[in-house]
Amino acid sequence: MSPKKTALYPVHEKLGASFTDFGGWDMPLKYANDVAEHEAVRTRAGIFDLSHMGEFRVSGPDAAAFLDYALVSNMSVLKPGRAKYSILVNDKGGVIDDLITYRLGDEEFLVVPNADKDFAAMSERLGDFDVKFVNESEETSLVAVQGPRAEEILLAAGASDEDAVREVKYYASVPVTIAGVDVLLARTGYTGEDGFELFVPNADAVKLWEALAAAGEPFGLTPAGLASRDSLRLEAGMPLYGHELGLDITPFESGLGRLVEIALEKKAVDFVGRAALTELAKSPSERILVGLKAQAKRPARAGSFLVDAEGNQIGEVTSGIPSPTLGYPVAMALVKREFSEVGTEVDVDIRGKRATFDVVPLPFYKREK
Repeated sequence: MSPKKTALYPVHEKLGASFTDFGGWDMPLKYANDVAEHEAVRTRAGIFDLSHMGEFRVSGPDAAAFLDYALVSNMSVLKPGRAKYSILVNDKGGVIDDLITYRLGDEEFLVVPNADKDFAAMSERLGDFDVKFVNESEETSLVAVQGPRAEEILLAAGASDEDAVREVKYYASVPVTIAGVDVLLARTGYTGEDGFELFVPNADAVKLWEALAAAGEPFGLTPAGLASRDSLRLEAGMPLYGHELGLDITPFESGLGRLVEIALEKKAVDFVGRAALTELAKSPSERILVGLKAQAKRPARAGSFLVDAEGNQIGEVTSGIPSPTLGYPVAMALVKREFSEVGTEVDVDIRGKRATFDVVPLPFYKREK
């Protein structure tokens, strides 16, 4: 089966993008130089097509109760306009996906997973809840503007309510009109920078993109693809499903233990995976996600093994890059707990040769506020 194309595919073609299959979608990997795109987001702003993401609308009297049962975190405490990061797990506590849930009203939520495949898993949890659960992924586009000049660009594009754009908080959303297009504007992102994600019907996606691109030109707005998005999120210590998250990786291993602990402490209701997560919480996990900083120039890539002095495997790199912002290679790895202390030196087997890395705190990069 050939990959699906987003509503913005013709725009990317015109811009000369290189494409790759990402989760069954033909997505732009980069336009010219992914390092330059990365640098643009860190210093100015980048514009991304994230339309491969899923959008599920949950509405009805039991909308909050359903999400409390289906997801790990407590969604019923969210105030309208606010958003929360959480995870979808199976009954063994394995992570199916991570996602963001936006509360749009007292009885209405928008759940945004990494892929619309999660719809089937969540549908199995509907039970007798009085809700309407609709998959809007196919008709919804998602455009992100990320970087220190993102707010200026949205205002320059023409906002129906400039104060709403300025005042929307991190992990919050507001309906607003940008460049004559009605959008749900969220101050969320996956880059470690300030920025926005704009949910828009497919029919208006090209108009919105072109208006933002034109408004952003004086600010140095640059189209950015998946390659720079990956390097940006890695510098910011953000997990990627299939790398730092997965069915065979528990939340306690992937750095999401506190999220689970809060749910176990504060949620009075049952939720899928609660029993398994309760058992897992009783003892420290054998391995843990850490940050690694190279002592030399050789980058470690996903799948490389960490080894001890005798050559025994002690962990595995989940993601690794030469960091464009920091100027040296960084990686995230799942490592045996006894090797996870900050300052520990570990060796990574890179194509049969050892390279020494230091265990360092996550994230590698944190923007100045």
